[in-house]
Amino acid sequence: MKVRIKKQNELLTVYLCGELDHHTAEPVREIIDEEIAKGKPKVLRLDFLEVDFMDSSGVGLVMGRYKKLREYGGAVELCNMGQAVTRIMKLSAIEKIAKIKE
Repeated sequence: MKVRIKKQNELLTVYLCGELDHHTAEPVREIIDEEIAKGKPKVLRLDFLEVDFMDSSGVGLVMGRYKKLREYGGAVELCNMGQAVTRIMKLSAIEKIAKIKE
């Protein structure tokens, strides 16, 4: 999985590309956590536009980042989720902890 990072003021946008599963989630988590530690963004936006496949590891990724940002009052947003990703996220009730942007 490829990851692109864009920082803009207190917004950290992470563009995910490829498959997000148990094989790729850990390295992605490490990249995002490093950026969070460096900048302490107020909003972490995860962009799923180019995600081809996602399993429950994607839900875990969101939950873990939510916990990190919550420590200092930050928030998580999810955007550009395809139908399959949206279905997994909604089944997990992720909208209770992350804002889903259309």
